[in-house]
Amino acid sequence: MLRRSILALAILAVLPAASFAGPFAAYGPHVGFSSGPDQFVVGGQLQWGDVAPNLDFVPGVDLGFGDNSTVVSLNGDFRYRLDTRTHWQPYIGGGVGIHFMSFNNPGPGPDASDTVAGGHFLAGADVATQGRSRFFVEMKLGFADSPDFKALAGWSFRAR
Repeated sequence: MLRRSILALAILAVLPAASFAGPFAAYGPHVGFSSGPDQFVVGGQLQWGDVAPNLDFVPGVDLGFGDNSTVVSLNGDFRYRLDTRTHWQPYIGGGVGIHFMSFNNPGPGPDASDTVAGGHFLAGADVATQGRSRFFVEMKLGFADSPDFKALAGWSFRAR
């Protein structure tokens, strides 16, 4: 348990330091739901654009509630933007996540917790709004110990 706590604190310490490595292009909140476990999900993300041509790095954090558990996920996603001639900008990608899980035991025994890692494939699209933001919808299909499915919608606000 101590090793997991140290790992979690190290990751949380690295995320702000990574933002000082170079300016991020956008930030914003997202909401949605997941399946496996069935949860309501809220979170946020940063976006570093064009780490390679048409490739964005998007780290984020999710907090899931429901299904007698709470899950905090730290994600590192890469999104490849597809070139289209429409208002909507589709993308595909993948990522990894570390998931800190807390289970509520409905019986007389104590609650339990676990830390697991997994990955996911993602597909989504975003569109410019009238302001300086972009609205996006995204779907993630998990493998290994990630949630089986996530559907998210959110906004990305330009940092500059």
